[in-house]
Amino acid sequence: MLEQRIRNVALRSRVCTADEVQSWIQNGMTIAVSGFTKSGDAKATLQALARRKDKTGEPIKINLLSGASLGETDGILASRGLLGMRLPFQSDPDLRKSINLGEISYIDQHLSETAEWIRSGWLGDIDFAIIEATAITENGGIIPTTSVGNSPIFVEKAKRVIVEINLSLPLELEGVHDIYLPTARPNRQPIPLVNVRDRIGTTYIPCPPDKIAAVILTTAQDTPSNVSAPDAETAAMAGHILEFLSHEVNRGRLPKNIGPLQSGIGSVANAVLSGLVQGPFHDLEIYTEVMQDAAFELLDAGKVRFASSCSFTLSQAMRRHVLSRLGEYREKVVLRPQEISNHPEIVRRLGVIAINGALEVDLYGNVNSTHVSGTHMMNGVGGSGDFARNAALSIFVTKSTAKDGRISSVIPFVTHVDHPEHDVDVIVTERGIADLRGLAPRQRARTIIDHIAHPDYQDALRDYVRHAESHSGNTPHALDEAFGWHLRLQQQGDMRTMPSPVRAVN
Repeated sequence: MLEQRIRNVALRSRVCTADEVQSWIQNGMTIAVSGFTKSGDAKATLQALARRKDKTGEPIKINLLSGASLGETDGILASRGLLGMRLPFQSDPDLRKSINLGEISYIDQHLSETAEWIRSGWLGDIDFAIIEATAITENGGIIPTTSVGNSPIFVEKAKRVIVEINLSLPLELEGVHDIYLPTARPNRQPIPLVNVRDRIGTTYIPCPPDKIAAVILTTAQDTPSNVSAPDAETAAMAGHILEFLSHEVNRGRLPKNIGPLQSGIGSVANAVLSGLVQGPFHDLEIYTEVMQDAAFELLDAGKVRFASSCSFTLSQAMRRHVLSRLGEYREKVVLRPQEISNHPEIVRRLGVIAINGALEVDLYGNVNSTHVSGTHMMNGVGGSGDFARNAALSIFVTKSTAKDGRISSVIPFVTHVDHPEHDVDVIVTERGIADLRGLAPRQRARTIIDHIAHPDYQDALRDYVRHAESHSGNTPHALDEAFGWHLRLQQQGDMRTMPSPVRAVN
C-alpha cells in the first residue's frame, strides 16, 4: 500500500508521526494548510500541536492560512489559544467567539484574493504548508483529497511542505483534480478556461521532492457538513427561483439550460439548489466553489451533466455515497484551486448564475452576509463576492424573519455592507422575489417591501420610506432612524415593537 501512496521512493524514508512533526512548529510561525469548508483539511499535525499545548502549556501562537473553514481543528486550536491570526474564512463557534472578543486577528477576505496576496508576498513567508493528500507521485506531485482550496499556491510559496496522506480515502480520487496556477502579475496571460468541462492543468499539485520535509500517514475523517434538510420556507424560495428562471428562459434572456450555477455554502442555499431536482431544467452545469449534497442529488437525478468545484462539502451519508461511487462521478466532476473556481474573469466569461445567502438586506438592495448587528462576525464573506460582482445573474436568498419573527431580515439600512446594491440583481425570501434590475433606489424600496418583506414589518418599512423620502436624496435615508430597528432589538430583544420615532421638523 505504501508503494501506491508514496510513489517517490526517496520520500518513503521521510514518513514521520504527527507528534514528531508538530515539534517543528514554533511561536509566531505562519502555517498554511489545505482545507475548504471542512473538506480535505490537514488535521493530524495541527491536532498534535494542540495536544502539545495541553501537555506543556507553553505560550505559542501561529498565523493560520487556509482555503476556507477547517473542520473541528479550527475550534480545537482556538480553544487552546493557539491562533494569533486567521484568514480567510471560518465557521467554528469557538473560533467565532475568540474573534469577536478580539483575541484572534481575523482577516475576512474574498476567497479568490488570498492566493494573490500570497503570490505578492503581502503576508510574509510561509514557514510550513501542510497538505492532506491521497498520494504522492513519482515526481513529488501531491494528489489532493476532497478539496483543493489554496493548496497549490501554499505549496509553491512555502519554505517546506508536510504531506498528510489520508489512507481512509480511495485512490480513485486521483484524476478528479485539475490544478492550474496563474502566472504572476503584471502581464499575466488569460486563463484558458472557456467551458465548465475544460481541464487546463495537472491532476496533482507540482512540488519538488526535496521540498517535502515529512510525510504523515493518517486516517482522520472530514468533519461532516451539518446542513439542515429543506423546510417549507426554503421550498417556497426554491419555487420562486424556479418560476423566475423559467420566466427568464421564456423571455429569451437565459438559455434553456439556464447557464452554469453557483450556490453558496449553508442550509438555505443547499435547500434552494435541491429544489431544482423537481424543476423543468435539464443538461445543467455547475460552476461553483463548493459542492454540497444538493449538487450530487442533481447529478444522480440526471439534471446536471457536469460540475466544477473547489471542494466536496458533504453530510456523512452523502460522503459515503460519493466516495463509494467515484468511478461514476469521475467524468462528471472536477475540483480546481479556489483562485480558479472563484476567478472573476471566468465567472463573467461563463455567465454564471450565482445564488448566495444573506443575513439581512436593506430597502435598496445592499446585503450583509457576515456581521450580526454590524459588529459580530458570523463566518465571513467567503466566495459570494467573487460571484456576485461578476455573475450574469446575482441572486441572494434569506428567510424574511429570524428568531421566531423577532428579527426582520429586511431592514431600512444594513449594519454592514458586504455586497453593495450594484452587485445584487434579485433577492428572494419565502414571501416572494424582488427583481431589482433596472430599478432606481426608490423603486427598489417599494419592490422589496411589497414582494419579500414579512407582513409584520411591511407597514413600518413603508413608514420609514415615507419619512426618508421627505428628506429627499437619490437614496433616501432618515439617519436618525436608519439603525433604530437594530437598537430596539439590542434593547428589547424584538424588532416588532417599533419605537415612536422622534422626527425633526423639516
